[in-house]
Amino acid sequence: MSGAKTAKSSKASPARWLTVEEREAWKGLQQMHAALSAVLNRQLSGQSGLSLQDYGVLVVLTEQPDGRLRPFELGRELGWEKSRLSHHLSRMAERGLVARESCPADQRGWFVAVTDEGRAAIEAAAPGHVGAVRRSFVDRLTPDQLQAQATIARVVLEGLAAGACDESGCGGD
Repeated sequence: MSGAKTAKSSKASPARWLTVEEREAWKGLQQMHAALSAVLNRQLSGQSGLSLQDYGVLVVLTEQPDGRLRPFELGRELGWEKSRLSHHLSRMAERGLVARESCPADQRGWFVAVTDEGRAAIEAAAPGHVGAVRRSFVDRLTPDQLQAQATIARVVLEGLAAGACDESGCGGD
């Protein structure tokens, strides 16, 4: 959120309001993410019955050699809060896409595992989803634009992972 000039700052220092160019870049990113998510979610649910969130969970799990992760690891990979993950996994388990497995090393812990049904669902959904990603995003950009997008994403994600931004602000403030 860029913040309105009428908003009160919780810090003693004045807010560094976004320039027109910064605001356009930020707003464009938000709008692009929302529009791409809507298009991809419609494509997935229409062709496979999976939501974009289901697909994301299944991608992470099927990329694991044994098809399973501890919930906190899955949540970290997806960037989801514990509550959201728990509710979503319950819905996916009801549909037979994932299962809860006990952890022999930690009797209180458990794993989220992709089921055979989950593997079949993602294998069936992947070709259509990849086609939609190509049509909606990849094919609209030049190779240089794709590289720039990848670089931007990496720089921002590395900064967030390093703790550059938290509730108290960002390192550059």
